[in-house]
Amino acid sequence: MDYTHLGRTGTSVSRIVLGTMNFGDRTSEEDSFAILDRALELGINFIDTANGYGGAGGRGATEEIIGRWFAARPGVRDDVVLATKVHSPMVDPTPDGDVVNARGASAWQVRREAIGSLRRLQTDRIDLYQFHHIDRHISWQELWQSMEVLVTKGEVVYAGSSNFAAWNIAQANEIAAQRHFLGLVSEQSLYNLTQRSIELEVIPAAQNYGLGILPWSPLAGGLLSGGSSDASARSGSERIMSQREQRRDQIAAYEAFAQERGWTPSALGLAWLLHQPGVTGPIIGPRTVAQLESAVSALDIRLSTEDLTALDELFPGPGGQAPEAYAW
Repeated sequence: MDYTHLGRTGTSVSRIVLGTMNFGDRTSEEDSFAILDRALELGINFIDTANGYGGAGGRGATEEIIGRWFAARPGVRDDVVLATKVHSPMVDPTPDGDVVNARGASAWQVRREAIGSLRRLQTDRIDLYQFHHIDRHISWQELWQSMEVLVTKGEVVYAGSSNFAAWNIAQANEIAAQRHFLGLVSEQSLYNLTQRSIELEVIPAAQNYGLGILPWSPLAGGLLSGGSSDASARSGSERIMSQREQRRDQIAAYEAFAQERGWTPSALGLAWLLHQPGVTGPIIGPRTVAQLESAVSALDIRLSTEDLTALDELFPGPGGQAPEAYAW
């Protein structure tokens, strides 16, 4: 396993991040435990989840599975850098609309959800507490006050963001600096060969402020995975099948590119991200141990300058960062 620092912190994390969104939904608890066990054996020490994950198992089910895994593996908790998120509603909306204060990142909500996540995860701390989305209804002062309290109590170690625009990252960390607080150390963004818009501004901002980039949906929901005969796989969904049809020639060329070099399409997609500046590690979401092991093989792929150029031609990015990408 390869490791790197989490953003500008001194904490080392694996360059493959184990995402757990399928736990309790597409993956049973027994299989989830097997994936977590194998991840540790492979050297993965970075686990990402969210308060709202659980799918068919219900909101919070994923955190509960991880919590039971920790309880069944005494001593394992300190081997793991554990990340979760806050923002998503944890209750169903009423017929008249959302439940009051059920979502967002107000100090009231952050405190309540941190308590809930700690309980479900059966842990005394969250190593990386991430704002799952920008909350435009609160001030940065309120956001940082809530995080400062959690850090002071020892219940949170670092703060991160997800789905923030570049100017949100700048706002957040400038205000944090004024408060003599560390601020954001990571940004989770949609990033893969088919969706490269964060190269315009988010990645440059993250690098400037010392945030590690954690790409989610690194295989474009399965579009870059090579397909699957499993009807329960995301790559077999109607949406992804439609995209495969629309991009038939492009995906065929991509899969041939991988095959010619002896790589799987999924490993190639992850390897490409590992070669991009600012990326700490892609967040994988395996449903099986075999998928986990396949993802880790991406670490063995070394892309040449010619390989990277060929992939740029096949999946053009925005042309670099703004404004040069569209101006001069």
